[in-house]
Parts: sequence; C-alpha cells; structure tokens
Amino acid sequence: VLLGAESVSCTTHDDGEAYLVSVDGEAEIRLHLFSHDDDALVLCEADGQAMTVQVETKGPRWLLQHGGAQLDFLVVRPRVAELAARMPVKEAPDLSRFLLSPMPGLLVSLAVSPGQEVKAGEELAVVEAMKMENILRAERDGTVAEIKAAPGDSLAVDQIILEFT
Repeated sequence: VLLGAESVSCTTHDDGEAYLVSVDGEAEIRLHLFSHDDDALVLCEADGQAMTVQVETKGPRWLLQHGGAQLDFLVVRPRVAELAARMPVKEAPDLSRFLLSPMPGLLVSLAVSPGQEVKAGEELAVVEAMKMENILRAERDGTVAEIKAAPGDSLAVDQIILEFT
C-alpha cells in the first residue's frame, strides 16, 4: 500500500504508544513501535492483519524492510513535505563509460589496452583488497578509450580505472 502512495499522514493514538497512519487519505494502518537489540521493529495492523517491519532511521529518513521489500521515505511535518516536493531531483551522473574500483585496494594488473575492443564478461583488471584478488569484468561490449590507473596504484572506492568510448 505504501509503495504507491503519494502522501502519508500520521497522528498519535490515544495510548501514546501507537500511531494511526492514513495513506493517500484512505487506508488506515495502526502502528505499534518497539525496539529489540538496537534494531527498531514496527508492529503493524492493517485490515486486521499483523506484520513486523524492520525500521532503520537516519535523521528524518526512514528505511522500512519486510519480506525482501524496501521502502525509503522522509518523515517530516506537512509544511516541510510540501516544500520538499518542490525540490528538483538531482540526476545521478552517467558512469557507464567508466570502470570504477568497487573497493579500496591495489591495482594488480590490467588485461586491456587503449583501443582494444572488449566483450561482455571479459576480464579488464584485477584489484587486490584485504589479501583477496577481485577480477573486474566488462558489463557490456565496448572499446577501451583511455587507461586512468596503472598497475601498482592504490585505488579509492569509485576511482576511475579506465574509460570506454
């Protein structure tokens, strides 16, 4: 129900321990909150059915997890939600042209050179991290345009190793 919701409002119930949540002004869900071993759990009652959902909070941002599904949302006052809805969404940069280091480590070897055509699944580089060698492979067919790192270089997370055309 919450995944397709445009707005969710919440009020405290009479007993002070439960919340009555209204989804898009229609569905109502009664929530009971409790914590267990530093993991916040929410007991939900919706249409008479009970379920437990794990909640992780980071400031006003909440991440709900249940049965493999995740829901990330912002918990703020109505006026703040109205203003947040007007904020432009920043597009993530297109990094598909680059091979990025997935972890900090040492670039052990490069298996390609500039101008070389590669096929999906072909080995591109080997990064050593925590005494384990990780083979980085091409995600799709392409041509290597430029090498940005050399064997023996220490790499940071998301550092560019090479660029495709």
